[in-house]
Amino acid sequence: MTEKQSKTLKLIVTGGAGYVGSVCAARLVEAGHEIVVVDDLSTGHADAVPEGARFVEGDAADATESLLHEGFDGVLHFAAKSLVGESMQDPAKYWHGNVVTSLRLLDAMRAHGTPRLVFSSTAATYGEPEQSPIPESAPTRPTNTYGATKVAIDHAITTYARAHGLAAVSLRYFNVAGAYGRFGERHLTETHLIPLVLQVATGDREQISIYGEDYPTDDGTAVRDYIHVTDLADAHLLALEHARAGEHRIYNLGNGTGFSVRQVIEACREVTGHPIPAVVAPRRSGDPAVLVAASDRAREELGWKPERADLGGIVADAWRFAQERAAQAGQRS
Repeated sequence: MTEKQSKTLKLIVTGGAGYVGSVCAARLVEAGHEIVVVDDLSTGHADAVPEGARFVEGDAADATESLLHEGFDGVLHFAAKSLVGESMQDPAKYWHGNVVTSLRLLDAMRAHGTPRLVFSSTAATYGEPEQSPIPESAPTRPTNTYGATKVAIDHAITTYARAHGLAAVSLRYFNVAGAYGRFGERHLTETHLIPLVLQVATGDREQISIYGEDYPTDDGTAVRDYIHVTDLADAHLLALEHARAGEHRIYNLGNGTGFSVRQVIEACREVTGHPIPAVVAPRRSGDPAVLVAASDRAREELGWKPERADLGGIVADAWRFAQERAAQAGQRS
């Protein structure tokens, strides 16, 4: 371990009671860092805050601003509104909840001299891609309000880094899946394919819908890049380590390998032993045929590479977590 890696950092994790934020907070605690989780619990869960982390319930901007006078080495900003459909129906909620909150956070960090920021971003910034795999140099033309807010925040971060010396890294996620120990995916409104398919296996859903089977792919269904949540979390630790004052770096995070909807369903059948009935439905407007990340920049500059790239392994971790949650629910009923 290098001297830089061994240094204990004092960090705030906004949204650290959510799916990705909780896994990242847990990995940071394990690495020996001093962690404060800030979360308003609107979509997160208090029991997802890892042992060893201090928890402050509150708005990402308000609570963080009240803490920064204590002196922190950085902020990892996960807190956000993230439902694509909702973002189109209620854009104000997303412009205020994502962009305004992030601007207030940036101002508070500047006021208190907090030197590092790692920002949780998304592949939704790219919209309909012109090429695949998608590099960071691809045009950002989001097709929904959620993606547009993330692009806007990235632009703000770039200018703050240049003007005020902030060391910033944005990580654009593709499809996050899997689980880490007791930390996993349990959204109140679930939109992600793997947990939705697993809900059929747990008996919470009768069947899974395949939206379109006439895409120009090998089996006609849409192809997506799935990254294990632990690999994603580890990239945040590397981002902290490689952030440089006055620079804003942007990295795509994915496996670089795509799996079709049918491949995901079949992997879930194999892992669970459940037949998982599937029905074909019409395509959803705006769904690209293929979304796969080019993560070469993260590999070269951060030294990051996904260690858990096997789809079966990703599904197995998610299934273990789903079974544990179902067992816990059964014990409470």
